[in-house]
Amino acid sequence: MSYDFFQNKDCPYFPCHQGADPEGFNCLFCFCPLYALGDRCGGGFCYTDQGIKDCSACQIPHRRENYLLICEKLSQVIDMAKKKDENP
Repeated sequence: MSYDFFQNKDCPYFPCHQGADPEGFNCLFCFCPLYALGDRCGGGFCYTDQGIKDCSACQIPHRRENYLLICEKLSQVIDMAKKKDENP
């Protein structure tokens, strides 16, 4: 698939996760679309002392082989948005 991988090597943060393989680092999901799922995202994260979700140890959205996984889990994000719209 030609649409499941993108790199921006000109980005000053590339790659934005320590220990990531720069050759296989996927920038397609620069901001993880699963962040809003909180503890149901499926990634390796922790919460800071201030209660902010820290995903710096997670590379799930930055691996080409996880493209379909991200797309499948997006349905959960869509469901969350629908419920919020139904209950303003």
